[in-house]
Amino acid sequence: MRSSIQPQSTYQFDLSGGRLCLDFANTVSGRAIPEQAVDHLRSYEDLVAFARQSEALTSPQCEELQALARRKNRLAETALRRALDYRELMFRAFAALAEGAEPETEDLQSISDLALEALTHRQLKRADGQYQWHRQWDRRDALDCILWLIAESAADLLTSAEVKTVRMCEAPECAWLFLDQSRNRTRRWCDMKVCGNRQKARRHYRRTHL
Repeated sequence: MRSSIQPQSTYQFDLSGGRLCLDFANTVSGRAIPEQAVDHLRSYEDLVAFARQSEALTSPQCEELQALARRKNRLAETALRRALDYRELMFRAFAALAEGAEPETEDLQSISDLALEALTHRQLKRADGQYQWHRQWDRRDALDCILWLIAESAADLLTSAEVKTVRMCEAPECAWLFLDQSRNRTRRWCDMKVCGNRQKARRHYRRTHL
């Protein structure tokens, strides 16, 4: 079995989705062309790097998870597989919405089930004169905590008005998801500096060379 713990990830994740769950769905580059797609979550270390870069967890929390994963390599592998399975069904659900269709019932149920599981790891506590939700987990299942945060993000987005602004990048090879928060709701690319410029260059080449 391939070890789930690799040297510390140096990949810089693109966080242009607008929500944690969409950024997580976008951890595969070139998704629209399967034979060319690159998965950037190849180890549990990569998953922790994503949580750190997206600020879903603090650096101390990430370091604690890394230490736990090194001690519990088999559990880390299981947590990684579970996260990747969830990523794919979540991508299918939001991609369907971006295309004006309804997500599959099974995918919605899975999102609901995991969001409910995530809620069982919250507890009301009093702080600064008011009650707030605090996340809590113990070492038996802590390796899934990143997935719970993503599940909460997905459920929050699905139940918000912003779900109507979920779009898919129009670049032929991309298929990344994002929230279109432009004034006229006309955003076409996940990142204008990357896919947008690439498509402009292609159009220019066709006009001048074909």
